[in-house]
Amino acid sequence: MARNYFSQKRVLVTGGAGFLGSHLIDRLLGEGHEVLCVDNLFTGSKRNIAHLLQHPRFEFMRHDICFPLFVEVDEIYNLACPASPVHYQHDPVQTTKVSVNGAINMLGLAKRLRCRILQASTSEVYGDPTVHPQVESYWGNVNPIGPRSCYDEGKRCAETLFFDYHRQHALDIKVIRIFNTYGPRMHPSDGRVVSNFIMQALRDEDITLYGDGSQTRSFCFVDDLVDGFVKLMGSSNFTGPVNVGNPNEFTIRELAELVIELTGSKSKLAFRPLPQDDPLQRRPNISLAQEKLGWEPKIQLREGLGRTIDYFKTV
Repeated sequence: MARNYFSQKRVLVTGGAGFLGSHLIDRLLGEGHEVLCVDNLFTGSKRNIAHLLQHPRFEFMRHDICFPLFVEVDEIYNLACPASPVHYQHDPVQTTKVSVNGAINMLGLAKRLRCRILQASTSEVYGDPTVHPQVESYWGNVNPIGPRSCYDEGKRCAETLFFDYHRQHALDIKVIRIFNTYGPRMHPSDGRVVSNFIMQALRDEDITLYGDGSQTRSFCFVDDLVDGFVKLMGSSNFTGPVNVGNPNEFTIRELAELVIELTGSKSKLAFRPLPQDDPLQRRPNISLAQEKLGWEPKIQLREGLGRTIDYFKTV
């Protein structure tokens, strides 16, 4: 290919109209690249990319990556997949298809173009972990037939495909395991804990906690995550998988109380039974990201929540 003039690249971002994809595209355009955004708008939204539609280096294509795609690009970020339980359990068969068939199609494209491809994987590959914090060498504790399996096992299979293409076809791959990420452009009804709590607090509704609220999560602000994407894609002699997330751990109850404080809400806490296979602990060990990428998060929860709350006030 003769497209890589100087440092400008033509970059494909699948799932580019989603929460993470749209922020990544902002970053890539800001660095001077051309971006082809591919999304079937199942969970993505044109609202997330509306500010880009007139940009001279941005192109949007409505397409489902479960079907082959024939384009010419220099790099591929494969982010396409429903990523919240509400969305991926709505059509679990399609969720598995986009993880597996989508990976096959994007890997096939990368193989034809001989270009680098990054897979957005997830901390869900660790399941309900028995190792804490989670390290990349841990193989996980995943229920293969539960209600979350379409996402967990779909992403695990996608990682398998990426590494088999790497071994069999010498494909240049990158695999990033994303831990809980939040920020502006989250879908207000996606069922994720941050968006749920903020929307309930802004409406002065009871904030719903599952179990006793003692289960833990780590929350990474979207700008930090995008920095991890770009650093991994630009790295040499390192495939991953690599954890990217904020290692500061909070109970779900602590998160709810902080949201109430920052919104000035009158909401009360309401407790419900814990869903099946909901992990009790989730926290990344990011030593590998620090060593190989020089990456660590900069934006802590109080600041990031404030920026996210400001966004949700406009929705």
